[in-house]
Amino acid sequence: MVNENKGETTHFGFRTVTKKQKTLMVADVFNSVATNYDLMNDLMSFGIHRLWKRFAIECSGIRRRQKVLDLAGGTGDITAKFSRLVGDQGKVVLVDINDSMLKAARDKLRNHGVLGNISYIQANAELLPFSNNIFDCITISFGLRNVTEKEQALRSMYRVLKPGGCLLILEFSRPLFKPLKKVYDFYSFHILPKIGQLITSDASSYRYLVESIRMHPDQEKLKSMMHNAGFDNIEYFNMTGGIVALHRGYKF
Repeated sequence: MVNENKGETTHFGFRTVTKKQKTLMVADVFNSVATNYDLMNDLMSFGIHRLWKRFAIECSGIRRRQKVLDLAGGTGDITAKFSRLVGDQGKVVLVDINDSMLKAARDKLRNHGVLGNISYIQANAELLPFSNNIFDCITISFGLRNVTEKEQALRSMYRVLKPGGCLLILEFSRPLFKPLKKVYDFYSFHILPKIGQLITSDASSYRYLVESIRMHPDQEKLKSMMHNAGFDNIEYFNMTGGIVALHRGYKF
């Protein structure tokens, strides 16, 4: 018998689930990790995630008065930086599909006095609720791998980006060197879940995050996907030996 639902399945880490299940399961993961999100990012990356994000912002070329979309914005680290760069007459829109993460971002940025030119919207990257051609820059950091329909999300980003604007995708990728990969795999599968259990009493969410990295397209595959979505002049920059890569593409 033909499985009529075969095309409706996808991966949740190393597991195969329906697409609807993945959306709900990813939401559960981020509801669980939202409270300790910043602390865990620092612990898991030894603070290096701040350097990765800084490099991404430097590659944006963003200027005052421009409009930025920060997708899967987490607790707002990148939004805060862009808020200062675009100034009072610019705009930054932080979008996340998860209500817990949005609340964490809003509370954090307001407590730090980052106000005025930021909007918070709960939305799915696959179906962005914006008009065509309105953002000068779109960034998605460590979020694309959690999106169920990545190709659809890329097309949605392309639609709302202005001609001449750029998309920046900061994401975990494939280590370039075998010795590094062995160390990275051991750390990811054996140490990270234990840190998650110790700090958040939730090893399973961090086990999923580790597995989701392995299921995410590698550097060249993601570049091809961006090209298929319409982006041009695509390039990527490997960081920390390819553990993380920044992809940049333009809409012309």
